[in-house]
Amino acid sequence: MISVMNGFPNPLSLLLPKTCSMSHQHLKGPHAIVNGKEVINFASANYLGLIGHEKLLDSCISALEKYGVGSCGPRAFIGTIDVHLDCEARIANFLGTPDSILYSYGLSTMFSAIPAFCKKGDVIVADEGVHWSIQNGLHLSRSTVAYFKHNDMDSLRSTLDKVTAGNKRAKKLRRYIVVEAVYQNSGQIAPLDEIIRLKKYRFRVLLDESNSVGVLGCTGRGLTEQFGVPVEKIDIITAAMGHALATEGGFCTGSSRVNDHQRLSGSGYLFSASLPPYLASAAITAIDILEENPSLIRKLKENIALLWKGLSDIPGLSLASNPKSPIVFLRLKKPTGCARNDLQLLEDIAAYVLKEGSICVVASKRSTLDKCRLPMGIRLFVSAAHSESDLRKACETLWRAAARILEENTK
Repeated sequence: MISVMNGFPNPLSLLLPKTCSMSHQHLKGPHAIVNGKEVINFASANYLGLIGHEKLLDSCISALEKYGVGSCGPRAFIGTIDVHLDCEARIANFLGTPDSILYSYGLSTMFSAIPAFCKKGDVIVADEGVHWSIQNGLHLSRSTVAYFKHNDMDSLRSTLDKVTAGNKRAKKLRRYIVVEAVYQNSGQIAPLDEIIRLKKYRFRVLLDESNSVGVLGCTGRGLTEQFGVPVEKIDIITAAMGHALATEGGFCTGSSRVNDHQRLSGSGYLFSASLPPYLASAAITAIDILEENPSLIRKLKENIALLWKGLSDIPGLSLASNPKSPIVFLRLKKPTGCARNDLQLLEDIAAYVLKEGSICVVASKRSTLDKCRLPMGIRLFVSAAHSESDLRKACETLWRAAARILEENTK
């Protein structure tokens, strides 16, 4: 297990390379140790392979020596340190926005940002496939929430029509469209250009870029760069930093007005201990590494394409994700009709590839609190650190597993 300091992950346990397992199960880096055995890790969203990077470790150690583990106080009281301000400025500069605000935990970013802007009586139109932290933010806002079919722009347009048509109060209410850039529950990519055109309905757009920052676009600046959409067209951008940036915490970025409002109304900002300085320092360093090494993004895209090619005709399963997504999502071609049985088949495949091929993948099992009703599947997180042999072995083992387990199930 990852050790904890002051309620947050110990930076050295968070960033340890694969050779330094702290327990019998260590799931970080392109390879990991599971039950005492080295496996190829497709279960961690370590997109750029920065977990255990020497520069990140050095940055954490330097910050610990200078600041300790933090003040244990909220930002508005005694919790703000210069490295927090530096990190906020670095994120804003990287993404091309006027300002940003840091949160101490990735999930709390969505928990806090959505209720800060949306209140009881306001209207939110959200994709039915959004991940649990967004669902919780929607619930906490107490707003009227309407869901549209997953990544379906005709359904979004129809839902916007229904919400606004005949509603005399609609123009007086705050209205938001909430989507993910890369959906964690499907690996699909939101068609941002079409969503922006639908702003004619006078809805603001809240975009979660947790799985796209450091991944999409030529320089890793996310979905806006991928579609060539000016970042100022997006009203609110949120992201967790535990994926491509290989640290912890989250941020919201946009106009100064958007971020200043959260400093007064964001519960996760006002009432939580501030992000430990070493994690803010690691985020700055990760962005520096990304800008200095554009080859990381090219390598990640090559790895995604290689995995897609190897899994394109896998028996009994189909690729449900976008070909450019770092989340490669496999679903059953012929579901059993029972969610529990489907999940068991997927977990059997995951267990087979772990045992027989030393490949660590996960089935997209959801908690009872998760209201997402998209079909379950096997989720593979692709990393720039995976070698070609890692990817080929994963494809070959998944092929054998799918052929054997799904064939047995049809007998």
